[in-house]
Amino acid sequence: MKRLLAFLVCTLLCGTQALAANVDRRAALASINTLRASRDLPPLRYSANLEKAALMHAEDMRRKGFFSHTGSDGSNVGKRLKYAGYNWCNAAENIAKGQRSLAEVMTGWEESRGHRKNMLHRKVTEFALARSKGNLWVMVLARPGC
Repeated sequence: MKRLLAFLVCTLLCGTQALAANVDRRAALASINTLRASRDLPPLRYSANLEKAALMHAEDMRRKGFFSHTGSDGSNVGKRLKYAGYNWCNAAENIAKGQRSLAEVMTGWEESRGHRKNMLHRKVTEFALARSKGNLWVMVLARPGC
């Protein structure tokens, strides 16, 4: 566990900027908030802490060659948020693989009942989106500690 945490911290410190540059945060924010506005829901804020958790999971899936909501260490989104230092009370996660653009991944999630439900969750207030090499996408939506 300590090795995994040390590796994840190093990955975040060494690789966050390069990976984060693959996602247009403003376009992602506009896309999700347009969807939410169409349902009279309040807009979400972009969270750097949620981005850390999303990047951790995207990179874990890429490195270990799997695709799942369960991390290689058995973690779920809640545990990954805790690893990233995010005190949460509501959380959800969308993952996708293969989409080549933000528009493509957002359209796919909007057309999927479960993913759309996560993006329209009334109790979340923040989100982040990460993309790893190989077009592995992770969106984390959450509300900080209640």
